[in-house]
Amino acid sequence: MTESRYAAKPWVALLNEAQKADIHPLDSLVHALRRAVDEDPERVFLAYFDGRLSYREVDELSDSVAGHLASRGLERGDRVAILLQNSPLFVLALLGAWKAGAIVVPVNPMYKSGEVGHVLRDGEVTALICSDRAWESYLRDTAADSPVRIVLTGCELDFQTRGDARVLGFERLPQAGDAADLTTVARAGYAAPEGRDLTPSDIALISYTSGTSGTPKGATNTHGNIMHNAEQQSVGIALPEAPVYFAMAPLFHITGMVCQLGGCLNSAGTLVLAYRFEAGVVLDAFAEHRPHYTVGPSTAFMALAAHPAVTREHFSSFEVIYSGGAPLPPALVEKFRADFGPYIRNGYGLTECSAPCASVPPGLQAPVDPVSGTLAVGLPVRDAIVRIVDEQGAEVPFGEQGEIVVSGPQVVPGYWRRPDATAETFPDGELRTGDIGFMDEQGWLYVVDRKKDMINASGFKVWPREVEDVLYTHPAVREAAVVGVPDGYRGETVKAYISLRPGADTDPDELAVYCKERLAAYKYPRQVEILPDLPKTASGKILRRELRSRGQAGE
Repeated sequence: MTESRYAAKPWVALLNEAQKADIHPLDSLVHALRRAVDEDPERVFLAYFDGRLSYREVDELSDSVAGHLASRGLERGDRVAILLQNSPLFVLALLGAWKAGAIVVPVNPMYKSGEVGHVLRDGEVTALICSDRAWESYLRDTAADSPVRIVLTGCELDFQTRGDARVLGFERLPQAGDAADLTTVARAGYAAPEGRDLTPSDIALISYTSGTSGTPKGATNTHGNIMHNAEQQSVGIALPEAPVYFAMAPLFHITGMVCQLGGCLNSAGTLVLAYRFEAGVVLDAFAEHRPHYTVGPSTAFMALAAHPAVTREHFSSFEVIYSGGAPLPPALVEKFRADFGPYIRNGYGLTECSAPCASVPPGLQAPVDPVSGTLAVGLPVRDAIVRIVDEQGAEVPFGEQGEIVVSGPQVVPGYWRRPDATAETFPDGELRTGDIGFMDEQGWLYVVDRKKDMINASGFKVWPREVEDVLYTHPAVREAAVVGVPDGYRGETVKAYISLRPGADTDPDELAVYCKERLAAYKYPRQVEILPDLPKTASGKILRRELRSRGQAGE
């Protein structure tokens, strides 16, 4: 590694002094909460529609959750699954579980029974904290076939009174007899158990990968992993004192957990929650709370830009906007800046490196590769080493494509009880991302595509991302996803799935011709299908795997 061209970190020369500086994170986000309480206990921590909770209140309420869990027999190191949307209940459950010394297993609320069951059994989960509606509709039966023995349910109408029907249009259910009420527990005044303080090496999360390429595995994010990136956020972005963060990404996702909740709590800021993404609700929250920072997938910014009520004023308070979790087309960045003002900054990371390992720092703009048209995802952060290697693991020169590998204090130690998968993905502790990319001589990192998504058309390699970037320059295209489908002559051929902007009109042939005029003959999509919406994960990633299955089935 000492002779590595990448270990020389050429990107550091482009960073400002704050971004270059050594950082000294606290041990955990619980320690960050205590620091914020000591400094200004009445500062607003959580804003949820018209509800507000101070740092002191969150500290006391989460203490009580911790005490209740301990009183029910939860031990240090036990797993607590949390299946909730972006509400104060999620934060109280998370901090309460950590104060009890537990490992949190965040679960996607969009998961179906079988997917949740896999997580509960694989994580050997002791306690489940979920919404009352999910418990009544399917989780009671799911939990019965799992190790779960402690259940808390909550109504996400709590801690606000507005009841915005666009996202909170549901009724409060009678309290289940086989579960404790989370809000009641939080207000009961239990004392947090003693002797369960957290250390940087303790596992904070078992974060199950989104499963876009297979069965989810649990990445073991430590408190040290999380705090390193949370501290990097705090010192590298230079937001105002007591910044306001808007939680656009779901908190169960590593981006929401680290870049929003972690960054906000570590900066003693205010975190604005809006249950789940709904473009009109989000725009109203921007106008009401005037946030300084948010991060979300490119698909969310497409939806905001397409909303009939959107104006430049909605974005006027932002100091920094980041995009992560899904490819960011250069055409979207420029159109968004022209229409609304902010420059969307790219970022790159994985669950396995605790969210970002590279991003576009404030003060800089990402270059676009002149050959491929790919927008750089950013510069590696100060303490990460990002390398590009070939299939044998040897480094390739700057500018050449290969697999992106990452090492540094944000990289997790491995997968939960999966030694074979850990050995394969983390040889010598270095994360093999499965992403194909390249780095230029200044240190700008470019992601071309997922290794598994590469299309082989008559022996020619086609990266879906390049075709998608061209499609996004078409004025009618809102979302695009490109996959390989079987072809009797070419082996595989390129197929594009498209959704259109509101009021736009085009047809598949016109889109295919548009790409043919801008791409090599083997790259343009021979098949184009227009859908009302493209399938996505809860974090906004377009599910290419689902579309590939659809295409392979001839649909």
